[in-house]
Amino acid sequence: MPSSTRSAPAPSRASAEERGTARGYVYGAAGAALVVLIAALVFSGAAGARQVLDPGTLVRWGLPIAQTTLNISASLVLGGLAFAIGILPHRRRPERARSGSRDDGSHLEEHPAFSRALQVATVASLVWTASAVGVLVFTDSDLIGQPVSGSSDFTKQLVFYMTQLDVGRAWLVTVIIAATVGTLLFAVRSLSGLALTFLLAVGGLVPMALIGHSASSGDHEAAVNSLGLHLLGAGLWVGGVGVLALLGGTLAGRIRTVSGRTASGPDLLEAVLRRYSALALCCFILVVASGIINASLRVPSWGALFGSSYGQLIIGKVVFAVVLGGIGYMHRRWVIPQLSRGASPRRVLWQLIGVEAIVMGGVSGLAVALSRSAPPQPTSYAADASPAFILSGYNLPPELTTQRWFTEWRPDWLWITIAVFGAVAYALGLLKMRRRGDSWFWPRSVSWYVGLIVLTYITSGPPSVYGRVLFSAHMVDHMMLTMVAPLFLVLGSPITLALKALPPRQDGSRGVREWILVFVHSWWSKLITHPLFAAANFAGSIIIFYYSDLFGYAMRDHIGHELMNVHFTITGYIFILTMIGSDPLPRRAPYPLRLVLLFATMAFHAFFGVTLMGSNVLLEPSYFGNLGRSWGLSAIADQQQGGAVAWGIGEIPTLAVAIGVALMWSRSDARETKRRDRAADRDHDAELEAYNAMFNELEERDRTRGI
Repeated sequence: MPSSTRSAPAPSRASAEERGTARGYVYGAAGAALVVLIAALVFSGAAGARQVLDPGTLVRWGLPIAQTTLNISASLVLGGLAFAIGILPHRRRPERARSGSRDDGSHLEEHPAFSRALQVATVASLVWTASAVGVLVFTDSDLIGQPVSGSSDFTKQLVFYMTQLDVGRAWLVTVIIAATVGTLLFAVRSLSGLALTFLLAVGGLVPMALIGHSASSGDHEAAVNSLGLHLLGAGLWVGGVGVLALLGGTLAGRIRTVSGRTASGPDLLEAVLRRYSALALCCFILVVASGIINASLRVPSWGALFGSSYGQLIIGKVVFAVVLGGIGYMHRRWVIPQLSRGASPRRVLWQLIGVEAIVMGGVSGLAVALSRSAPPQPTSYAADASPAFILSGYNLPPELTTQRWFTEWRPDWLWITIAVFGAVAYALGLLKMRRRGDSWFWPRSVSWYVGLIVLTYITSGPPSVYGRVLFSAHMVDHMMLTMVAPLFLVLGSPITLALKALPPRQDGSRGVREWILVFVHSWWSKLITHPLFAAANFAGSIIIFYYSDLFGYAMRDHIGHELMNVHFTITGYIFILTMIGSDPLPRRAPYPLRLVLLFATMAFHAFFGVTLMGSNVLLEPSYFGNLGRSWGLSAIADQQQGGAVAWGIGEIPTLAVAIGVALMWSRSDARETKRRDRAADRDHDAELEAYNAMFNELEERDRTRGI
């Protein structure tokens, strides 16, 4: 009893010391953000008083501080949720349970690190909401050049700003998303629910990418996509470091896993750090690449980069990024391996967090100052902008020729990122399989990479460029996106490769492999991969999309265009997967039903194409009829040609899939015949003998009855 009394205070002292250290690093990061923010604003002159329409000192300084607070708090929400759903163990056996007792899993409790990560995310979501409200009010005041006040005129202006102007609506959506995420974090504890909350929090970054300098960049879509990817990478990176700091000694303590085994602090800490380190490496690459792309759109030349305050702030941000990348490399190379050599987990943890957290705080302040500074590239549309530019955001491309089907490109960085990620992830899976000595059917790999190339060509090449001004080119874009790229991607069997290459986790956390299995066996997967639903969605989406306002929204709005690409890619992928895919599915349709569904979709595509070919009513006349195109067919003749494209491109891949189904059916029958022959050899045709014996018994019974 006395020994127990003497040993009790030690954990408390250690815990208090760790909490103090964590607070010290958090305060240090916040102080660095504030100092760098103030210095950068003074350097660029962005916080200086205006000669006319000055909103006042409160707004000039309060807006960037609120923006910095918003960025850091949103990052902590993303980091906390990412740790909860993909890095930390979810459950553990209670510490009071005896080590020798049996546990059927009914008395598991939340792991302390998991609970702590969600606490961080919950508190951060409240700060995110409050700071988003502050940014909303301050940006309105900054726009109209009046100090914040409680007068009725200012209130009316604020309501107008939130409901009528794009920037105000974007910040209002941000406030709503932040508040919704915060509400969900108080109520949701299931991993699936938290995953959906994480996706909603990621959606909260979209309005931020749509406003500011990117909203009026000469290449609007490239600027928005690159900024969105930049915000996502930076949010996960900064938020992850913040969560590591605030988890503190919880990660370094002793844990009990779901299986009941007790693991030491270094075991848990090393696993968590290695998982976060892999995520941080991806974020670093994403942040640097997207930052370079975004900066190149705003800074027109090297002279503008070195000769303007905006460009010099970019250089400072690059220096910070290089420093952080070097710190991350040292962590992966030297710091984390110390845990395997018996180093103190607390010392390793604070080595990992210390300098990185403070540098990241400085980067956050610098990023906000950069967003408040005027770039050298003009960010206003020309007064004599062409009709095509007003409608689509781009000037008319040159007249479409055979050569230009290969030469006219406009990079869509979102889909390029998806393609690069898919290529690298697949290559890493192949490498793991090879190191383990497992084989992989090489045509699958070829098919996967061909599919990624086709996907990039569709989304960044001539089909996308001319699809904005020609309905026929748009139909090429649509049909290839729905039928051609998914066909190659499905044959690559990426889910099967992932399940074979990724080892299962043993500590109760969910990695990529576990999330794949959860989704495959979910009710949602059973619904969308049901053959009848997949076929109806594949065929019905065409009618719903082209004969509703969705088509116009996708042509005029960047978000609508990207959602269109996502929807039709996934729709085509799921349909082809249910027909000829080898990846696991909740259910498989019998081969006769697959052929019926394929021929039904072929007939539907033919009907849709013939309808367009014979129609004299222009779809979206306010768009295709007002582009000011002086070359090529008329809008209605081009639409009729698009109907022929829909018929032709839609039928050829579908016919190829039907042939594939027939071959799979034939091979399945051949395998079944061989199986029955082997079974007959083993049991001397016992099945046939039993079948004949049954008929003999029936014949004998009939003879006995005199029939």
